[in-house]
Amino acid sequence: MLWFRVPEKVYIKKGCLPVALDELKTVMGKRRAFLVTDSFLYKNGFAKPITDKLDEMGIAHACFFNVEPDPTLACAKEGAQQMRAFEPDVIIALGGGSAMDAAKIMWVMYEHPEADFMDMAMRFVDIRKRVYTFPKMGEKAYFVAIPTTAGTGAEVTPNAIVAVPEKELKVGIVNENMIADYVILDARMIKNLPRKIAAATGVDALAHCIECFTSNKANPFSDLYALEGLDLILNNIEKACDDPEAMEEKNRMQIAAYYGGLAITASGTTAVHALSYPLGGKYHIAHGVSNAILLAPVMRFNEPACRERLAAAYDRCCHEEKTCTTVEEKTAWMIARLEHIVKQLGYGDDPLNQRASVGWKGMRAAERLVEQYMVRIESVSSYSATAAAN
Repeated sequence: MLWFRVPEKVYIKKGCLPVALDELKTVMGKRRAFLVTDSFLYKNGFAKPITDKLDEMGIAHACFFNVEPDPTLACAKEGAQQMRAFEPDVIIALGGGSAMDAAKIMWVMYEHPEADFMDMAMRFVDIRKRVYTFPKMGEKAYFVAIPTTAGTGAEVTPNAIVAVPEKELKVGIVNENMIADYVILDARMIKNLPRKIAAATGVDALAHCIECFTSNKANPFSDLYALEGLDLILNNIEKACDDPEAMEEKNRMQIAAYYGGLAITASGTTAVHALSYPLGGKYHIAHGVSNAILLAPVMRFNEPACRERLAAAYDRCCHEEKTCTTVEEKTAWMIARLEHIVKQLGYGDDPLNQRASVGWKGMRAAERLVEQYMVRIESVSSYSATAAAN
């Protein structure tokens, strides 16, 4: 663990949006804001409370609302071009992971048009050991993240992922300099989120927390946030998705998603996300949906290697009468709970239901990915055991 960085300020309360935005003028003296969002949010009025407040404060603003559900590098370049023409001193990312990831890459291209995206996207097993010197951020514009899902945690992660359709891949930049300066968690922004999106993004946050907690890179920092986030999600996700008026549960889910993002920053996700990215890149499956399909099978396979961790999660997250006493019983309860949540949210064990969401090819690809992962891990384990014996 070489670094741990968080946004300098976070607002966390239902209805906090106008108060938080007020600081852009009264405290920071910002004059030109560039809003990045998607067409659904823009056309359905999600951006209006922000633009109305900017007008009230006399802050000039422009909006790029062409972010796709799976944003591409071309989309980010288009937004960056408009950004350079407008010359903002504050960038506001409004949306889920797609809008925030696209906005982060636009921010990099705006601050440093000379930077090469593919150089920044070089792959490293540990992001803290990369050799590319990432450019300094924030010299032209401050970055504000307003999530409308609970969710991806993109408002606090150092990650930005975009699709490269011609290669059927998703490629990411990961660097601490891309963490937002300012985050606004207002539960009113997710109140009318369609259940399907709330469920998919909620499972994404669930995967973040349990993967980071069971990762071999887990550490005291990631454990702190991953376990608290996992507790909040397991005990609030269903009501938050099913009841539009459940504002307390929605607020807890926003906080949990934020904690999941912090856990990623300190530790990192594991095989669920590793398998989810190629699945989404090739078959255009929503990230949360691919995570939902993969979550329980991967965690069940990983269970022997993280049994003690899953048992600790049970001790923390089970709020009903604790009837499990052995480690094996506790881990079985945790995996069953994951399966139950995924099923209740609409991504259960009904093959027709899943195939209707992701297509036959996508579903079969998910099954093959899990099978290949299991075979590969078993092969590595067998080789390691043989080497140790010799």
